[in-house]
Amino acid sequence: MIYTRRSLHGMVSAPHHMAAEAGADVLRAGGNAVEAMVAAAAAIAVVYPHMNAIGGDGFWIIAEPGKDPVAIDAAGPAAAEATPDFYKGQGHAAIPARGPLAALTVPGTVDGWRAALDVAAPWGPALPLPRLLEGAIRHAREGVPVTAGQEALTTEKLDQLKDAPGFADSFLAEGGAVPAEGSLLRQPGLAATLERLAEAGLEDFYRGDLARTLAAGLGAAGSPLALADLEGYRAFRTDPLSVDLSVGRAYNFPPPTQGVSALMILALFERLEVREAEGFAHVHGLVEATKQAFLLRNAHVTDPAHMDRDAADWLAADFLDARAAAIDPARAAPWPQPAKPGDTIWMGAADGEGRVVSFIQSTFWEFGSGVVPAGTGVVFQNRGASFTLDPAHANALAPGKRPFHTLIPALARLKDGRTLAYGNMGGEGQPQSQAAVFTRHVLFGQPMQEAITAPRWLLGKTWGEETTSLKLESRFEPALIDALKAAGHEVELVAPFTSMMGHAGAVAARADGVLEGANDPRSDGAAVGV
Repeated sequence: MIYTRRSLHGMVSAPHHMAAEAGADVLRAGGNAVEAMVAAAAAIAVVYPHMNAIGGDGFWIIAEPGKDPVAIDAAGPAAAEATPDFYKGQGHAAIPARGPLAALTVPGTVDGWRAALDVAAPWGPALPLPRLLEGAIRHAREGVPVTAGQEALTTEKLDQLKDAPGFADSFLAEGGAVPAEGSLLRQPGLAATLERLAEAGLEDFYRGDLARTLAAGLGAAGSPLALADLEGYRAFRTDPLSVDLSVGRAYNFPPPTQGVSALMILALFERLEVREAEGFAHVHGLVEATKQAFLLRNAHVTDPAHMDRDAADWLAADFLDARAAAIDPARAAPWPQPAKPGDTIWMGAADGEGRVVSFIQSTFWEFGSGVVPAGTGVVFQNRGASFTLDPAHANALAPGKRPFHTLIPALARLKDGRTLAYGNMGGEGQPQSQAAVFTRHVLFGQPMQEAITAPRWLLGKTWGEETTSLKLESRFEPALIDALKAAGHEVELVAPFTSMMGHAGAVAARADGVLEGANDPRSDGAAVGV
């Protein structure tokens, strides 16, 4: 756990230490929490390319003292040409998960940076964009050491990705070999792209020379994404969903994300009146609350313009009471249900004025579609592969429609005066790990770092895993494992500190002027206070 005084510069938590340092460097230069997060977001796209990219989507929750939190939705819609007939006409019964046909949604994250900087504009003199992107450009140009996770995931997914246009040139070593841990990965194309953004502005990604280059490369590869799709995109501000808890108010992202599920889990669990951490009642209660939340999520959550109900209704007290009453405190409800995979990064920042940011950025699966338009270094997401071609399904593909998202930045304003930003990567493990960290730290008083480091669980599958069992890190007490099995949970033990459980982090601005930060030992990251 890291502490610093709020009267100094601030705090950044990120799953790669170079991204945390990029954000911290902006704070040292007098930047605010949003500017620090833009710097960290650009850097993490360079140094953790298997987990995210500027060709993906992003979501923000920004909290300023004395004001309601603001959310920024930077999720891109499906291309105008991306129709069920387009895919069926090419002989596909489902949208391919890799390659050009998987690159069918506009990447929104870069315009999300623009929208976030607009939120921060009234806070005072802004640092110039070239200063914010400086660290990312340097890392892309000079190279960064490949992490063990990047080597492992590139090896595991190589057969799926190696033939995607531009992938080998961008992410493989000479002769098509997987870059070894510790070897230097240079990304000159991405460096040039970031330099272009620094010079011409972030809108160039959508409505400038860079946009035309990206669109031409995508078209040549066979993607349905076109220049008009990029030109028509704008990230936008919205209101986060929220729910009252005994300890304060928790915030998360509205649809098309699963943020409502994260809030439901916390509110349902609180109704179970569990009094201590780490026992059967704690783990079983959160798992069963997850099931209740996921049943609704799987059936209804998609682009809110295409939903037949308001997700906020699920956070009403009477609705939550009824759902909590359906939870058996001693027995596991039947499972599985369809799972939602995903791959991403979460980062948090706080500045010396007490402003706090919760941010998440993703390409959906590791390396997304694998498609990199020539000369740009930008790998495009495969988020649109989560659409279905079944017209009766809530998440059915339609032009201009945004797909279901696992991405959820979380934030809470607590009655003890803290503003807490927290989050986790890992598909549908995100709301579960958020609940584990929040209940341990906030409800049961564990130190922030201890709550993140403690063994975690996962109901269902996350990136790279197909089974839908209740996975437990093997560090749990044997008696607890036996009790969960006896209650009817299909338990599967996994390695301690496995990345399957995601990379969690948190930052908090306290009422006494102290900032706290912590990061997950399962990642390559750090919490940096300056």
